[in-house]
Amino acid sequence: MSNTMYNKMWHQTQEALTSLLDKESQKMMEPHQNQVFIFQMLATFYIKYVQIFRNLENVYDQIVHPQKRILIRKILDGVMGRILELKNEMVELELTEFHYFDDLLQDLKLAPQQLDIPIPKYFLKEKLEVIKEREKILAQILANTGFDATDKKYPVRAIPLEEAIKVIQVAERARQGRLRAMFMKQIFLQEYRARQAKILGEKIADAGAAALRIQKVWRGFQQSKKAEREREEEMIFLGMNPPPLFNEVGATIIEAEKVTHMRDKVQMKHEEDYRGALVTIKDDLKLTEGPDIKENLQEQIRRWFIECRNLTGTFPDYPREEEGGSAIIFSNKTPQQVIEDMIANQEEKETNKKKKKEKKPKTAKKEKEKNETKEKNKEEDEGWKMSPSIFLHTMEEGSNVYKDVWKNKDESWNFYQDYDPEMIKEEKRKELESEIRVQVDELMRQELKNLKLAVNREKELPVKTGRKKGGKKKNKRKKGKKGKMGKKDKDLTADRTIESLYKELVEEGLLIQALKVNLSDYIGEYSYLGTTLRQVSIEPMPSLLDVRQLVTLYGVLPLGSAAVHKKAPLVKSLLLAGPSGVGKKMLVHAICTETGANLFNLSATNIAGKYPGNSGLQMMLHVVFKVARQLQPSVVWIGDAEKTFYKKVPNSEREMEPKRLKKQLPKILKLLKPDDRILIVGTTQRPFDAELQPFCRVYQKIILVPRPDYASRFVLWKQIIQRNKGVITDALSVSCLAKISDGFTQGHIVQVVKEVLTERRIRQQARKPLTAVEFITALTSMSPVYQEEEESFKVWYAKTPMGRKRALALTGGNAENEKDKGKKKGNKRETEKKKK
Repeated sequence: MSNTMYNKMWHQTQEALTSLLDKESQKMMEPHQNQVFIFQMLATFYIKYVQIFRNLENVYDQIVHPQKRILIRKILDGVMGRILELKNEMVELELTEFHYFDDLLQDLKLAPQQLDIPIPKYFLKEKLEVIKEREKILAQILANTGFDATDKKYPVRAIPLEEAIKVIQVAERARQGRLRAMFMKQIFLQEYRARQAKILGEKIADAGAAALRIQKVWRGFQQSKKAEREREEEMIFLGMNPPPLFNEVGATIIEAEKVTHMRDKVQMKHEEDYRGALVTIKDDLKLTEGPDIKENLQEQIRRWFIECRNLTGTFPDYPREEEGGSAIIFSNKTPQQVIEDMIANQEEKETNKKKKKEKKPKTAKKEKEKNETKEKNKEEDEGWKMSPSIFLHTMEEGSNVYKDVWKNKDESWNFYQDYDPEMIKEEKRKELESEIRVQVDELMRQELKNLKLAVNREKELPVKTGRKKGGKKKNKRKKGKKGKMGKKDKDLTADRTIESLYKELVEEGLLIQALKVNLSDYIGEYSYLGTTLRQVSIEPMPSLLDVRQLVTLYGVLPLGSAAVHKKAPLVKSLLLAGPSGVGKKMLVHAICTETGANLFNLSATNIAGKYPGNSGLQMMLHVVFKVARQLQPSVVWIGDAEKTFYKKVPNSEREMEPKRLKKQLPKILKLLKPDDRILIVGTTQRPFDAELQPFCRVYQKIILVPRPDYASRFVLWKQIIQRNKGVITDALSVSCLAKISDGFTQGHIVQVVKEVLTERRIRQQARKPLTAVEFITALTSMSPVYQEEEESFKVWYAKTPMGRKRALALTGGNAENEKDKGKKKGNKRETEKKKK
């Protein structure tokens, strides 16, 4: 795809975005009552923003013009943040993490696949070298400490020569025995046929009859093959079977991949040229236009001195550096406008002095105004209104820049899409002017002081007042700084480098190497009946792709983009709850792979015996979060999260001290700020063993990961068999496998496929195709996830804060009423205690 095509794609996406922004600004002002209508409005905005996000991500990845990329990046981050805001709105409205858009997708003529939220490629592209370097250092430390995974997998054992000879002899004798057995079998069959012929006394048939028999067999074989071929062609024509070489990569796709790699190189070159141009063009401007800018500024300020003196009779006070210097006076104003502002300011000062004296009797008016505002707020609360957005402003700014600069810009001269020097000059002129203005301000302050001394003979008064004011402010700031410093925690490792702390964490096994697993490897199918089930008041179990989407929204996007993490609804912690084998750990590793994040393992079993005592625990957490902040993004994984909040610690685990982090985790969460791209992820298969309230207080978002449904199992069997070099033919009924494996998880399916598809079985596939029976026999030795276990997860989730709110909303109650009841109960208990 050429540059013009991507430019066209950008223009179309930008038009769609501007129209969507207009619609949203209209809808935001209107209060609404109907909850169904509100959700549909939010969902349509969400779906449309996802489409824009998909297109913009593609454009940003492939466009090579460096200045366009800066603008597209700004808008892309804005769209990403807005998607997260809309998701948050929908969660608060429907009181559930999972949402279904079946009816809206039909209306908008979209496939469910188009709702997939892409992970921007720039997350990894921009720090690819840093990630590679970090991986090298990590692998080196692991190799030095003996934790290298490659050594553990294939241990080599040296054996004596005599033992080796015996092993070879046994293998060779077995081979010879098999060959002799086959040879003897053939001799036996020949003798058996000869004996049978003698017994039956068969007469040798004539050549014609023999030829007829051969013809019959051959024609039957040919006909069956022809019928089979015709059936395959018909199935391909109907679209029920894929055409031949469907899964093989074509020459055009290979060529397209080469072009994208070439485009990446061009992108990097243009970026470097642009950065270089920023410096050289500024230096050139300083030489050519710098002296003229200086003279013009000085003349402008002198004119201001004289005109103010003529109008007011005194020279003006020069604005201080903190206020912005002379830039405040001449910001987009003519000298006449500046003089008018001066006169208006003097008049305002006089009127303010008079008003200060008459301020006391206005308290009654203020109370009335407060009451009026309260009444207005009550009226507004009756109708739902969308909460104000942080990202709409950035998107509007970006679209305005696009309209002013790029929409109708003639780029016929710039075929190679390199930087535009005129645009850089405009930007650097402003920068240069602000730099020169600082120097000019210093000179002109002295000049003004000399003028005042010479003409007005007011030597010290204005200078003293300015100093006093400035001095007071400085002292205040110092006090503030001291106060802040006092509040901050002490740095326990101030004398140590990040490299040494990093090495220590790796050696202790707290910083581990994340497996290279993409989020797209989490296979599943969409839930096509979500909306219809909810209309009949049945809560559907989420599909695997719904879970994947939530992990993208809450984990990957905020960790990947610093701009989004600062402003979007903050998710500090995430809990993945579900039976074993559903891919919870895989999702944790996928978050790290997609964002290039470090992975810290603070599971109860992993920290047992490490950094003993309270001081040791403080040190461990300090080091972990110091390294996590310095090398962000970071993921802190707590496996078997329920152990930290056990109701009752089992006797076998008491020595391990599983509840070490119970008091520390809430404190850590409070310390995490929007600037810290750190996500705490807990995984649990027994959440019901934990104390509910503290557990839910720590984990902000709880995601139930279910066992796969029929559609997901069908896709899983197919994909996993093919990934393990299996060939799916008509002899293998995948639908039968999907039906029989109800209750089995992804982990079970992977294990079964690996057991069946040995190297020998893979070689035999050409003459002996795979059948469902082979996989079913392997499945029988495993225990599935029963309906009762899944129900126990549902019951537990219904007790969580979000689950309770959802249940109340469905029954027609309010969360506020429940809170009031709880307060009343608490008050009753207190009164009873006092009486006793």
